[in-house]
Amino acid sequence: MTRLVFVRVLPVLLLLLAAAAWFGEVQETRQYLLRNYLPLGIVLLLSVWAVWRGQGRWGGAGKRLACGTIGFAIPAVGLAVYLHYAYAVNLNDMFSGTQEPMQLFRFLPWYTIFAGGIGFAIGWIVGRNL
Repeated sequence: MTRLVFVRVLPVLLLLLAAAAWFGEVQETRQYLLRNYLPLGIVLLLSVWAVWRGQGRWGGAGKRLACGTIGFAIPAVGLAVYLHYAYAVNLNDMFSGTQEPMQLFRFLPWYTIFAGGIGFAIGWIVGRNL
């Protein structure tokens, strides 16, 4: 069963590794890099937990945990990737006039985890009704 869990979670792992590598490229000083990996790690843990509980299938233990995982991943990873992109290209001169633009990455993980928690709750409720 462990192999089956690994195979099912492998696409999620590869996507998160790509995001983590890109985060490292965007953050020049790497001062807050490990902190910004936290939402990615939570998505990976939720994914492994959902597939493990489902005995190798995403929906094997019911749809609640799988939908909750997706509900967490979309706002948490999506917001983190979007703000890293905005920083990388200085979207609409968002970071031109700031004294310390890297401070964005100081608090970003906590915002994304909070948004992901709300998404998890919504996904859990939706999955309960499927």
